[in-house]
Amino acid sequence: MSARIPRRPAAARSRRSPRAFGLGGAPGMAAPVAVAVAGALLLTGCGDQTDSASGGADTQGNKAPLFDELPKKIQKAGVIKVGTDAAYKPMEYKKGQDIVGLDPDLAKALGKQLGVRFEFTNGVFDGLITSMQTGRFDIIMSSMTDTKDRQEGLDDQGKKVGKGVDFVDYLTAGSSILVKKGNPEKVKSVGDLCGEKVATQRGTTSHEILKKQIDECKKDRERPLTIEAFDNDDEARVRLKAGGVVADVSDFPVAANAAKSTDDFEVVGEQMESAPYGMAVAKGNDELSEALKQALQEIIENGTYEKALQKWGVEDGGVFKAKINSGT
Repeated sequence: MSARIPRRPAAARSRRSPRAFGLGGAPGMAAPVAVAVAGALLLTGCGDQTDSASGGADTQGNKAPLFDELPKKIQKAGVIKVGTDAAYKPMEYKKGQDIVGLDPDLAKALGKQLGVRFEFTNGVFDGLITSMQTGRFDIIMSSMTDTKDRQEGLDDQGKKVGKGVDFVDYLTAGSSILVKKGNPEKVKSVGDLCGEKVATQRGTTSHEILKKQIDECKKDRERPLTIEAFDNDDEARVRLKAGGVVADVSDFPVAANAAKSTDDFEVVGEQMESAPYGMAVAKGNDELSEALKQALQEIIENGTYEKALQKWGVEDGGVFKAKINSGT
């Protein structure tokens, strides 16, 4: 992870200025539920959505400093539609009927710079990119790791399966191993998982790490590693708590939050393959990518970004500068 964000003097604060590929089919979605982030209630009318929420300022038109940088279509709509998988605490998760977490808080701050709302729709992680490319979302904000494969639209076999996406990178995180409290199986690294059953969320970078470890176990003539992949990490942790697996591999902010929030789990070993999280934008939508980048840089400089990261306990993953496609 990157170092902590340094505190800036008041003058600087007021100055203006990357689950593994996510390329699966569109997820099945239930009837819409109208929920709110930051108290703004938005009723949705799309019958193929699950839960929706809005974050950000009310439409401010050209009074917002970066409104004119947005594509005309979004300026007219007054909203950026966001796809997310709201089961990844503290990044994005359901609290009652609301979608809350770091990503919705950052969206609210970005919305104030851009003069539009961010409307979140909950779906299954490994179908989010396909859903965006079919026009259901404008962006994805769901703790998605920025990788070259995702940028180029490749699956885990290197096959071209989509147009790819661009990422506006806003946080750095690696994968971690979560085990039951007391670490009864004495797991210290992913290499200790050979011959064991391990849970993870389907389609994530953590899932890819475990797939690679299967080959490593075979190479070392160890017993095979068995992966149990779930639609979300909540299900993976339920499996771990029940004793069906010896570990759950997930992104560090999520694993750390699970260990901190209950007495059931602990994080072991070092983070693996730290990489940037990015807001995914469809290829060719450069105007939107650049507007998001500028808005992100503004909230980094004015201190709003740092406050949000501190609120959710992930300040160690903060970035100093907004970048596009910095993942490898």
